[in-house]
Amino acid sequence: MELGWKMFSKLKNCHNSKDFRSLAKQRIPSPIFHYIDGGADDEITLHQNTKSFEKCDLVPNILRGVEKIDTSVSLMGKKINLPLFFSPTALQRLFHYQGERAVGKVAEKFGTFFGISSLATVSIEEIAKNYSSPKMFQLYVHKDKGLNNSMIEKCIENDFDAIAVTVDTIVGGNRERDFYTGFTSPPKLTLSSLISFATHPSWGLNYLLREKFELPQLQSHVKEGTNVTVSIGDYFTSMLDQNINWKTVEEINKKWGKHLCLKGIMSVEDAKKAVDVGATAIMVSNHGGRQLDGSRAPFDQLAEIVDAVGDKIDVICDGGIRRGTHVLKALSVGAKACSGGRMYLYALAAAGEAGVERAMGLMLEEIERGMKLMGCKTVNDLGRHNLRFR
Repeated sequence: MELGWKMFSKLKNCHNSKDFRSLAKQRIPSPIFHYIDGGADDEITLHQNTKSFEKCDLVPNILRGVEKIDTSVSLMGKKINLPLFFSPTALQRLFHYQGERAVGKVAEKFGTFFGISSLATVSIEEIAKNYSSPKMFQLYVHKDKGLNNSMIEKCIENDFDAIAVTVDTIVGGNRERDFYTGFTSPPKLTLSSLISFATHPSWGLNYLLREKFELPQLQSHVKEGTNVTVSIGDYFTSMLDQNINWKTVEEINKKWGKHLCLKGIMSVEDAKKAVDVGATAIMVSNHGGRQLDGSRAPFDQLAEIVDAVGDKIDVICDGGIRRGTHVLKALSVGAKACSGGRMYLYALAAAGEAGVERAMGLMLEEIERGMKLMGCKTVNDLGRHNLRFR
């Protein structure tokens, strides 16, 4: 339902992901909004990630006595209170000055996993010190092995629960919106972006007057992204290791020694190899449609991957999640849990911690309501028996 922009000028009027997206678009400069919102090439995969859920129908059962339900699941050795968590994403203090700190507080409140990126804007040490919820670190494997080892060692020293090695970003995706808007990290003014930055003074004042923007995991090893402006696509292509292979993952796993997740698995063959190298979880993901346009949606690939390895490894459906019913459909296929980025990044950009809390609260309400309407007391009651595909 399309409503006028004034409807979304306040957080209380946001009731779903589209509403948070509309509010974020009003409140942050255009280059930053389009960095969150955009995908690769023609953005076919970006849109298909969510659209894929429409081909699947839920078949409810009734009269099951569902006043009390349990939404908790066990994931990577941790019990979390709902089958949904915050996928790690980069550069969060560009979107709102509270950044990862806001997301960490909300994850703690809801009792779910919280991930930070190699390109996070707060340090591993700060996150470990201040937040008690289960923590995941997203490792981008750089050409600089000293940097990779430094990040892994910090995760060990600070008792992170899991590392997610991102395996689908050996080169940057063709994110054309960033070319048009001139988006870089850190931001720089161009003729095309000047008006947008000038017409969002609240964002600009927060960026200029609060703590300096930096990427603490990287800054002692590389200047790009903190002191030297660079597009994310160029950063991935120039700084990340294009020779990463299964031996690399085995070496990381040996050094790390705890729960290892591979983020970006899309084929049965790779899912089986993930099991063979000792990973304990995989994220079925195409990087939010930001890398290889034309690739399949995670939900479309989920069944065959679950059938192949679901009894050996935790399978996470990552991408396209906008509704509680999307979570229920993925769980019914056999995913252990779901995760997403835009589902909370729009809310973060729109209203910081309050926005993220409202967004996750609405998702939890939708999951709980959906489970009751499906006649399910626990997540384990969901299964393919309650799905039909058109």
